[in-house]
Amino acid sequence: MKKPTTAVRKSDCELAVTRAFDGPPRVVFEAWTKPELIQRWWTPKSFGISFVSCEADVRTGGTYRFVFSHPAAEQPMAFFGRYIEVTPYSRIVWTNEESADGPVSTVTFEEKDGKTLLVLSEVYPSKQAMEDAIANGSTGTGGAGEQFDELDELLVTLGER
Repeated sequence: MKKPTTAVRKSDCELAVTRAFDGPPRVVFEAWTKPELIQRWWTPKSFGISFVSCEADVRTGGTYRFVFSHPAAEQPMAFFGRYIEVTPYSRIVWTNEESADGPVSTVTFEEKDGKTLLVLSEVYPSKQAMEDAIANGSTGTGGAGEQFDELDELLVTLGER
């Protein structure tokens, strides 16, 4: 049975997505920070998007660049930014610099009874920027449930590493 993923509008500019995962924060954090693992769950399968490349130097001051392809797109799509704060096993904060309206994203990993409570928050520079992101499905409302189902599947394969 799939776990519930909830998306809540916290303000005119902030959206928070919450999900519980089986496994300790250390393992869930690794799935968010190792490029070889990110590529296995980041894109919802139903979107038809494939990774072309995945670079992630997940440390405070590090950068990332994810490049995707889609059969309907002539050119690959790049998403990139920098890591503002990385606290191992508990918090990652990063920018989304592919457009001027990109949010600052924060993900937290909290241990609860041997599981991980994950909260992904996106803070947009304006109400309109968030409305546009919701309308085009690029926020946590777009595919987070399916994306996190894929993360759940990956975590089962990682076990208690």
